[in-house]
Amino acid sequence: MNPLEILFSLSFVFLVMFLTYTTLIVVPFARRRRAQGGDPRVFEWHAFIPCRDEAAVIADTIARMRERFPDVHVWVIDDASTDGTGDIVSAVAARDSFVHAVIRRLPDARTGKGAALNAAYAQLTHGRASRGEGGVEDDRTIVIVLDADGSLAPNALRQASGPTAFGSADVGAVQVAVRMSNRDDPAPLAGRGRLAQTWARYLVRMQDIEFRTTIAAMQVLRMRTVSVGLGGNGQFTRLSALRAASSAQGEPWGDALLEDYEVGLRIMLAGYRTVYAHDTWVSQEALPSARRLLTQRTRWCQGGLQCARYLPRIYSSRNFTNAGALEAAYFLAIPYIQLAGSVLWPSVAAAMLVSGAFAPGGLLGWISSSTWILPLWVLTGILPFSLWPVVYVLREERHPLWCAAVWGLGYWLYMYQSYICVIRAFGRMLTGRRGWTKTRRNAEAGRLLLAVES
Repeated sequence: MNPLEILFSLSFVFLVMFLTYTTLIVVPFARRRRAQGGDPRVFEWHAFIPCRDEAAVIADTIARMRERFPDVHVWVIDDASTDGTGDIVSAVAARDSFVHAVIRRLPDARTGKGAALNAAYAQLTHGRASRGEGGVEDDRTIVIVLDADGSLAPNALRQASGPTAFGSADVGAVQVAVRMSNRDDPAPLAGRGRLAQTWARYLVRMQDIEFRTTIAAMQVLRMRTVSVGLGGNGQFTRLSALRAASSAQGEPWGDALLEDYEVGLRIMLAGYRTVYAHDTWVSQEALPSARRLLTQRTRWCQGGLQCARYLPRIYSSRNFTNAGALEAAYFLAIPYIQLAGSVLWPSVAAAMLVSGAFAPGGLLGWISSSTWILPLWVLTGILPFSLWPVVYVLREERHPLWCAAVWGLGYWLYMYQSYICVIRAFGRMLTGRRGWTKTRRNAEAGRLLLAVES
């Protein structure tokens, strides 16, 4: 087999893998049934909200949580903020016994989101131990992880208490669906012109489509393979499952930049199931800036690379199904596949053009005899991405069908950002950069822009 044949064979294998996986996630998602709710009063609820320089949003988030869920204890972790976040949180905690301030100081602070969550976990468990609480009560104690701008749906606790969630004793964690709170904002970028606002609205809408269709469909498939991944926002876990997940390392959350997925792996390795709840959600701000989006996704991709070290434990664990181990392996292999694809697909295109140039009749003759390539490219390269906006319009957000057509092309182009992020993530790994980079909130970025312009 010559190098050209090897190149085409590899591209065929990658294409079949991609199309097979797309089919596997879209079919269960289309057939998904609604889940039943339960009684939240059976459980005790604690919400962990890690904060680093979140003064722009944290007061509203606390107020919203206390109003919507008055029986939930809110633990706000100030990770050595420099913008007054700690003062805001401490002031609220001083007058509200259900709000708890976890104040971290340098040099122990700013070492990652996992470390911040572990600080709240240590404070919660220490308080419970001093009161003699534990045992079966740990099974009834649920820890919720929210972003500083996170907003839980009113039915979130009911859905998390349902028979397919914490109503089942072997469920250790529940991940709820994620929506973008600013998806209909006509001006996501403060102080910018019309063209910039159009670009920002495009990025925001694509993120909402991504989370509510592609990522949601991946989670629905994982319900069948028993390998649901946890996210950093809208993550629900039993305290007993967190204790079990911390048995080896002493703390439930690890140091990976994808600490949410990592703690989910630890919980599953400890023998608990993780499930996905699509009938409730948590809202968060989408990023209207390409630079901030790439920073965020690069961190996620690098975190996935770090979590690949769990693969030997996954395949040797009796707590993972064969299908679950295969799904986790494919998910963790995606960055490597994308890195190979960033070289493979341009190489295939170049090889086809070169071979066409040397074919009888030259390049023009080859193009005229190879018109079948264009519909094949549309069918296998564009359609698998553009179908998700159709699902979005029909199942998630009611919009005219012409929106699905426009967003379909936009979503195909949007997904190419993953190739940029994977190259950046591998670059960070090779150069030893493993620090946690915070993504600025939209309000924070808007104030910074106004300050620069003034």
